[in-house]
Order: sequence, then C-alpha cells, then structure tokens
Amino acid sequence: MTPIRRIFIANRGEIAVRIIRTCRALGIETVLGVSEADRDSLGARLATRAVCIGPASSALSYLNVGAVVHAAKATGCDAIHPGYGFLSENRALAEACAKEGLVFIGPSPDNLDAVGDKLTARSHAQKAGVPLVPGADGATAADADQLAEAIGFPML
Repeated sequence: MTPIRRIFIANRGEIAVRIIRTCRALGIETVLGVSEADRDSLGARLATRAVCIGPASSALSYLNVGAVVHAAKATGCDAIHPGYGFLSENRALAEACAKEGLVFIGPSPDNLDAVGDKLTARSHAQKAGVPLVPGADGATAADADQLAEAIGFPML
C-alpha cells in the first residue's frame, strides 16, 4: 500500500482539529474542507490548507459527497477522512473514494451496510455472540409498550 501523504478532512470543529493534530504528528499534510461559515475556524487555521466545499448549510457542504470528492482530488489528496458523523457512515462516499482511487479512512461499503442501521447491526452482533443489552429486534409500537414493561424504566 502506498503511504498516505495528504488527507482531505470532511468534517469541522473539534473532530477536524483532532484529525489535523494527529496527522501533523505523523508528518501527513491536511486539507480541510470547510463551509463558508467555517472559513476562519481553528481547524482552517491549523490545516496545511483549507478549501471551501459549499455554503453554511451542512446539506450543501459537509454532506455533499460530490463536493468532498472533487475537492480532495483537486487538492492532490490520497485519502479522505470523514471524521465522526456527517459522511462517516455513508456508503456513497466510500464507493466514490474507491472509484476515484482515494483511500476512504473508515469501513468498507459492505461493512457500512452491515452496521448501517441499528437493527442490522444488532442482528450481526447477536450472530457473532456479542453480549447485548435487552432490546427488541424490530418491535412494533404495540410491542414496544410490552417490552418497556418487561425491561423496566428508565429506557433509552
């Protein structure tokens, strides 16, 4: 595997800052994708480079797979780190990275499918013998009341 020299960070705030600081310690350049509202953020100042990926609305910037991949390619990045939240569990980003020759720092598309929703993830965990807290496997609203009484309160 070719070493990663430059990472595109598709996140903001403390998450981005932590990734930037870790990359800096490892000698890896960072390009931070920022919305118009985050151009002057701490992350933008700490990153090797910051590029605007869209307006303040997260839906039009941090959640825009096309804008993120385009910016990563345009800035010569080897990989995309989605951080936490936003695109971190997005199969489309993982697939776009593979298609464009970028490393997706996160789970494979198949693994994202396996744990993409709580019920599927719970099913996989049960099959693997992972201890689980009491809960339901797709209970209906009517079943939920009975389950709540059986488990007890408070519930999450």
